[in-house]
Amino acid sequence: MPVSELNGVELYWERSGSGPRLLFCNGSGLTLAGTELLRAPFADGFDLLAWDYRGFGQSPPVDGSYAMADVARDMTALLELAGWDTCRLIGVSYGGMVAQEFAVTSPERVERLALNCTSAGGAGGSSYPLQKLLGLPEKERVATGLKVVDSRWDERWLDAHPADRALAEALAGSMAGGSDMPSAEADARRAQMEARAGHDVWDRLDRISCPTLVAYGRHDGIAPKENSEAIASRIRGSELRGYEGGHGFLLQDPAASSDVVEFLQAPTR
Repeated sequence: MPVSELNGVELYWERSGSGPRLLFCNGSGLTLAGTELLRAPFADGFDLLAWDYRGFGQSPPVDGSYAMADVARDMTALLELAGWDTCRLIGVSYGGMVAQEFAVTSPERVERLALNCTSAGGAGGSSYPLQKLLGLPEKERVATGLKVVDSRWDERWLDAHPADRALAEALAGSMAGGSDMPSAEADARRAQMEARAGHDVWDRLDRISCPTLVAYGRHDGIAPKENSEAIASRIRGSELRGYEGGHGFLLQDPAASSDVVEFLQAPTR
């Protein structure tokens, strides 16, 4: 798939499959190449559109900071490129913040909305400030980061749960990068963290009128249960569901991804 100029920046995007139109919004610091497992449940049964955020993956480096509203405009431009007037929308973590910003700005374009392990910001609660980890020594950064991903994760738990061990080791590798990180990647992460820190849709969530699923992991220290409860309380008719797992519950609880797929495939009103 190509790199296209959208909303004044160049973005790499991918489109595959057939079925209801679904736009996938990735988590912070992640790329399409590194999240194939996360997107796999949505690869069949949907016309799936996804992209690398500004400066990430195969999207070229960008200069300067931006706000969440700019990322929502990137999404609008991506939909225009695809020729989609409306779509179903899924956001994971930071992607859930992006999806909320888009949904409150252009509610008429969202048919169904799935918000996973995310936060509204403001009075609705903010996700853990990941920028706090950046200044920590590597060993402490990884240990602290893994504990907020899933509050159960200690050596005893991981020894008894090989699947969680594999997930934790993969995350530890991405958290370990420090002073040797390429400057373009460091700049992209910094700009994204700034946009994330400024996220606040709390007072606008009632603009969302489409069927909405708000899902959370019961052991998530990044976007705790209370934040999902707050989001659901502001979106009329939304469904709130909790799953066994932490911030990665979509990969930890076998029921989670199948529930989200079923919700997103349901007929629109």
